[in-house]
Amino acid sequence: MILTINGHQHDYPSESTILELLGDLGMADKPVVIELNQRALSPSEFKDHRLKDGDVLEIITIAAGG
Repeated sequence: MILTINGHQHDYPSESTILELLGDLGMADKPVVIELNQRALSPSEFKDHRLKDGDVLEIITIAAGG
């Protein structure tokens, strides 16, 4: 399936969850905000939400600073 992640298209295995995608991107343990098809997701949705062909994701890493 084709996903658009932060404006770039990626070929990705079907039936993957958002949490699996984050793991593949090396972001599973990082605090992130995800928008899926222009809807903000709660982190509680990452484990169970299955991605579909054509989904558009914006993934933002949260960084604290002083």
